[in-house]
Amino acid sequence: MKKRIQFSLVYRDMWQSSGKFQPRKDQLERIAPVIIDMGCFARVETNGGAFEQVNLLAGENPNAAVRAFCKPFNEVGIKTHMLDRGLNALRMYPVPDDVRRLMYRVKHAQGVDIPRIFCGLNDVRNIIPSIKWAAEAGMTPQGTLCITTSPIHTVEYYSNIADQLIEAGAPEICLKDMAGIGQPAMLGALTKAIKTKHPDIIIQYHGHSGPGLSMASILEVCNNGADIIDTAIEPLSWGKVHPDIISVQSMLKNEGFDVPEINMNAYMQARSLTQEFIDEWLGYFINPANKHMSSLLLGCGLPGGMMGSMMADMGGIRNVINGILRGKGEKELSMDDMLVKLFDEVAYVWPRVGYPPLVTPFSQYVKNIALMNLLTLTQGKGRFVMMDDSMWGMILGKSGKVPGTIDPELIALAEKQGRKFTDDDPHTLLPDALDGFREEMQKNGWEAGPDDEELFELAMHPEQYRNYKSGQAKKNFLVDLQKAKDARLGSQLTPEQLAALKHAKADAIVAPLGGHLYYEFGGASECAPCLEPFIGQHYKEGDTFCYIQAKWGEIVPVPSDLGGKLVEVTARQGANVRRGDILGWIERDKD
Repeated sequence: MKKRIQFSLVYRDMWQSSGKFQPRKDQLERIAPVIIDMGCFARVETNGGAFEQVNLLAGENPNAAVRAFCKPFNEVGIKTHMLDRGLNALRMYPVPDDVRRLMYRVKHAQGVDIPRIFCGLNDVRNIIPSIKWAAEAGMTPQGTLCITTSPIHTVEYYSNIADQLIEAGAPEICLKDMAGIGQPAMLGALTKAIKTKHPDIIIQYHGHSGPGLSMASILEVCNNGADIIDTAIEPLSWGKVHPDIISVQSMLKNEGFDVPEINMNAYMQARSLTQEFIDEWLGYFINPANKHMSSLLLGCGLPGGMMGSMMADMGGIRNVINGILRGKGEKELSMDDMLVKLFDEVAYVWPRVGYPPLVTPFSQYVKNIALMNLLTLTQGKGRFVMMDDSMWGMILGKSGKVPGTIDPELIALAEKQGRKFTDDDPHTLLPDALDGFREEMQKNGWEAGPDDEELFELAMHPEQYRNYKSGQAKKNFLVDLQKAKDARLGSQLTPEQLAALKHAKADAIVAPLGGHLYYEFGGASECAPCLEPFIGQHYKEGDTFCYIQAKWGEIVPVPSDLGGKLVEVTARQGANVRRGDILGWIERDKD
């Protein structure tokens, strides 16, 4: 018999790759014992990137959820692990050193054993400090390689990074195939190269199912020395998520590996509970497209976890583009036309911005550049016109060094705009911040919590935590949930029934979230000094009024509600708006 292979259940990532929110604390407490009863998991992913932020957005305390979910696994010796975005820690933008250092102390105290530390650029400067801080806190740091397929992402490239992470103290290496486009043969060769040089290093493989290569990749890495495989369970396995534990176990068992047996009664119970969570409320925020696999992902390399938000972004921009095409008397684009154009544009942009592995947040940045390029090309303005500071930060080196070289066109554009490239270690560019957050907590009379976990939460997710403490987050969440329920109900009603459900007409267009504001008034430049000429423009119900680019990269269309005539614009193009800000006023058409 071949070597023993262990399995990990990526319960957090199952949800993130399917929809917006995570299960509540009480739901996690219910399913944890059932996962244990399945008897096949040596590890469970309990929290990490996005988990805590979306819990706050739902008005839930993530610290309580993490402690409750980890506790039963800790008691039976199942290791828990979390996703850690290196320089970005648990959010989409950089985190100061003192906040990152505190994170490992907090997470260890909460019962998390292993942080999976990655950098979207594979820049070891963003990973090595975290390896040291995690070890100091008593955790087992797992150095991570973000896998993609490009001319520069070779076995030698990745092996060199693994050598540096192991030398820095990482006893484990994760091959994070976040888009599932890693070629099986390359992954097998990489696994063998690391194991040959470092036979005692544990290798864990994490591969999404999106384009359909994951099962072949699992077989290759196992045959070349991998130790642990990430898996999912129905009803959230496959699609853009991960292969199901039953199929993975069957394949490896038939190959002659020593694998644990699955308690199928417990599997069916976990499956039923997960479906119950979906039916209760989480399913309202799951994009049905994320349940499907697509070989188109091989060409663009975008991760499956962001496909839902990408389709929403693309739909909004398509409406604007089609409006421009109609004005020119040209053929409009279908969603399929738009999808192919976007994937082709990603393929154009990606090498020119230095081949960053397409994982959060860089997948969002590259996708957004490509999407904005399609818009500005249609307007006749050319490419790389609408890029914010986050996109430029990736290009300029503020987030780390990109693996490839930046295109001369972008270098010249940066120089023209007075932007400076940097080789500085990214984490040295950020001043410590904890003292300021301590003062804020004291001023508000907030407790720092056990092991300073509440202080950490404020410092990691300031905006979301403040909304959570004020109760605004819960109110916003309940409104969003009701809208989602109404939308699903509306799809089942006649037009007359749907009209009867509409609430009173409102004139103010309000920002649903914070971020940078973009208008598209008849092709107006983002630098338009004055928007008054567009007063009087008419909107139909549901038309897009503007777009807000969130801090985490998602481009969210803001609807014009019930439509009417634009009478005032109260926020400038490119403004940094907050949730709840009034963006403009629309005079309703008379019935």
